[in-house]
Amino acid sequence: MKNISLILNAFLFVAVAVLYYLHFSPKSNAFAGDSSATVSDLKIAYFNSDSVLKYYAFFNVNKEKLEAKGKQLDQDFRNRAQSLQNDINSYQRNVGSMTIGQAKAVEEDLGKKQQNLQLYQRGLEQEIMAEQTKMNEDLYTKITAYLKLYGERKGLQAVLKYDPSSDLLYGGKSIDITQDVITGLNEAFKLETSPAVKADSAATKK
Repeated sequence: MKNISLILNAFLFVAVAVLYYLHFSPKSNAFAGDSSATVSDLKIAYFNSDSVLKYYAFFNVNKEKLEAKGKQLDQDFRNRAQSLQNDINSYQRNVGSMTIGQAKAVEEDLGKKQQNLQLYQRGLEQEIMAEQTKMNEDLYTKITAYLKLYGERKGLQAVLKYDPSSDLLYGGKSIDITQDVITGLNEAFKLETSPAVKADSAATKK
């Protein structure tokens, strides 16, 4: 799931760009949307993305579903591959008693089965990749939406992502909002998955 963490890098890039602009621009320049904001007014925070992914229920639930589906599809592929191998073994045992025409027909059939198996494998890979991409997009959307609301409530101009690969080398505890982010995301997910909300959503779609 390395790609899951990578989708959050946009937070860092945007925040660093904002800081760079503020640092090298005259203090009289207007901050986006706030003509009175200067470098000294900048309020930032950061969150530990590894911790968020570890404790965010939405991510864990969907990761488990994706892993379970991957195992199921992998087993199905293995069963099909074993069936083809059995056919190949049978052909090799009996080829001596076949006519040239019979052997050729079996070989062609085995070749088609092998091609179909390869197509099936590629289809499975694309299916899993599509579902993982969809999960990544949903994860990004949910986290950015929550951070936007959180930032507006707390008066933040930027939120940084922290993990071992980020450029944030140090952040004081006073601006660490990791636990707030985990709590807020899980509360929102719990609300989304409650029976009442699901029923209301289904009724709205009708």
